[in-house]
Amino acid sequence: QVQLVESGGGQVQAGGSLRLSCTASGRTVDAYYIAWFRQAPGKEREFVAGIHFDPYYTNSVKGRFTISRDNAKKAVYLQMTSLIPDDTGVYYCAASPTIGRWDTPTEYDYWGQGTQVTVSS
Repeated sequence: QVQLVESGGGQVQAGGSLRLSCTASGRTVDAYYIAWFRQAPGKEREFVAGIHFDPYYTNSVKGRFTISRDNAKKAVYLQMTSLIPDDTGVYYCAASPTIGRWDTPTEYDYWGQGTQVTVSS
Protein backbone atom coordinates (compact mmCIF):
# COMPACT_ATOMS: atom_id res chain seq x y z
CA GLN A 1 0.00 0.00 0.00
CA VAL A 2 0.98 3.59 -0.64
CA GLN A 3 -0.38 6.61 1.20
CA LEU A 4 -0.16 10.03 -0.42
CA VAL A 5 -0.52 13.34 1.37
CA GLU A 6 -0.70 16.66 -0.46
CA SER A 7 0.15 20.03 1.04
CA GLY A 8 0.89 23.57 -0.04
CA GLY A 9 -2.46 24.70 -1.38
CA GLY A 10 -3.92 28.08 -0.61
CA GLN A 11 -5.41 31.23 -2.01
CA VAL A 12 -3.39 33.55 -4.24
CA GLN A 13 -4.04 36.36 -6.65
CA ALA A 14 -3.64 35.92 -10.38
CA GLY A 15 0.01 36.04 -11.33
CA GLY A 16 1.09 34.53 -8.05
CA SER A 17 2.86 31.27 -7.27
CA LEU A 18 2.36 28.20 -5.12
CA ARG A 19 4.36 25.07 -4.53
CA LEU A 20 2.46 21.86 -3.89
CA SER A 21 4.04 18.85 -2.23
CA CYS A 22 3.01 15.21 -2.36
CA THR A 23 4.62 12.97 0.24
CA ALA A 24 4.40 9.21 -0.01
CA SER A 25 4.56 6.62 2.74
CA GLY A 26 4.37 2.87 2.70
CA ARG A 27 6.00 1.18 -0.26
CA THR A 28 8.96 2.68 -2.04
CA VAL A 29 7.71 4.76 -4.94
CA ASP A 30 11.04 5.50 -6.65
CA ALA A 31 9.94 3.82 -9.88
CA TYR A 32 6.29 4.82 -9.70
CA TYR A 33 4.51 7.05 -12.15
CA ILE A 34 3.30 10.04 -10.13
CA ALA A 35 0.94 12.70 -11.38
CA TRP A 36 -0.98 15.76 -10.35
CA PHE A 37 -4.63 16.08 -11.29
CA ARG A 38 -7.04 18.88 -10.49
CA GLN A 39 -10.78 19.14 -10.26
CA ALA A 40 -12.77 22.35 -10.43
CA PRO A 41 -16.37 22.52 -9.17
CA GLY A 42 -18.73 20.88 -11.63
CA LYS A 43 -15.90 19.63 -13.84
CA GLU A 44 -14.17 16.32 -14.37
CA ARG A 45 -10.83 15.58 -12.83
CA GLU A 46 -8.12 16.58 -15.29
CA PHE A 47 -4.46 15.71 -15.68
CA VAL A 48 -2.03 18.52 -14.93
CA ALA A 49 1.47 17.05 -14.85
CA GLY A 50 3.23 13.76 -14.33
CA ILE A 51 6.70 12.41 -13.78
CA HIS A 52 8.43 9.09 -14.10
CA PHE A 53 11.93 9.72 -15.37
CA ASP A 54 10.79 12.70 -17.49
CA PRO A 55 8.10 15.29 -16.83
CA TYR A 56 4.86 15.57 -18.79
CA TYR A 57 2.42 18.47 -18.79
CA THR A 58 -0.98 19.28 -20.08
CA ASN A 59 -0.79 22.08 -22.65
CA SER A 60 -2.49 24.69 -20.48
CA VAL A 61 0.26 24.62 -17.84
CA LYS A 62 3.36 24.23 -20.01
CA GLY A 63 5.84 27.00 -19.25
CA ARG A 64 4.08 27.87 -15.99
CA PHE A 65 4.20 24.68 -13.91
CA THR A 66 7.19 22.48 -13.10
CA ILE A 67 6.95 18.99 -11.66
CA SER A 68 9.89 17.42 -9.88
CA ARG A 69 10.58 14.53 -7.55
CA ASP A 70 12.95 13.80 -4.68
CA ASN A 71 13.05 10.04 -4.22
CA ALA A 72 15.14 10.32 -1.06
CA LYS A 73 12.28 12.25 0.52
CA LYS A 74 9.55 10.23 -1.23
CA ALA A 75 8.19 13.51 -2.46
CA VAL A 76 6.91 15.02 -5.67
CA TYR A 77 6.49 18.75 -6.08
CA LEU A 78 4.46 20.98 -8.36
CA GLN A 79 5.82 24.50 -8.66
CA MET A 80 3.07 26.68 -10.07
CA THR A 81 3.79 30.18 -11.36
CA SER A 82 1.82 32.81 -13.28
CA LEU A 83 -1.36 31.37 -11.81
CA ILE A 84 -4.68 32.23 -13.43
CA PRO A 85 -8.25 31.82 -12.13
CA ASP A 86 -8.73 28.76 -14.36
CA ASP A 87 -6.09 26.99 -12.27
CA THR A 88 -8.50 26.96 -9.34
CA GLY A 89 -9.48 23.56 -8.06
CA VAL A 90 -8.64 20.73 -5.75
CA TYR A 91 -5.24 19.32 -6.67
CA TYR A 92 -4.70 15.61 -6.20
CA CYS A 93 -1.56 13.54 -6.23
CA ALA A 94 -1.83 10.10 -7.82
CA ALA A 95 0.61 7.22 -8.13
CA SER A 96 0.87 3.88 -9.81
CA PRO A 97 3.65 1.37 -10.61
CA THR A 98 2.50 1.25 -14.22
CA ILE A 99 0.16 3.29 -16.37
CA GLY A 100 -1.11 3.17 -19.92
CA ARG A 101 -1.94 6.86 -20.28
CA TRP A 102 -0.91 9.79 -18.11
CA ASP A 103 -4.22 11.60 -18.42
CA THR A 104 -6.64 8.84 -17.36
CA PRO A 105 -7.51 8.88 -13.63
CA THR A 106 -8.48 5.19 -13.60
CA GLU A 107 -4.87 4.28 -14.48
CA TYR A 108 -3.71 5.26 -10.99
CA ASP A 109 -3.86 2.94 -8.00
CA TYR A 110 -3.29 5.45 -5.20
CA TRP A 111 -4.67 8.92 -4.54
CA GLY A 112 -4.23 11.58 -1.93
CA GLN A 113 -7.05 13.54 -0.32
CA GLY A 114 -6.33 16.71 -2.28
CA THR A 115 -5.36 20.27 -1.49
CA GLN A 116 -7.38 23.33 -2.47
CA VAL A 117 -5.89 25.96 -4.77
CA THR A 118 -7.87 29.15 -5.29
CA VAL A 119 -6.68 31.85 -7.69
CA SER A 120 -8.54 35.13 -7.55
CA SER A 121 -8.58 37.72 -10.31
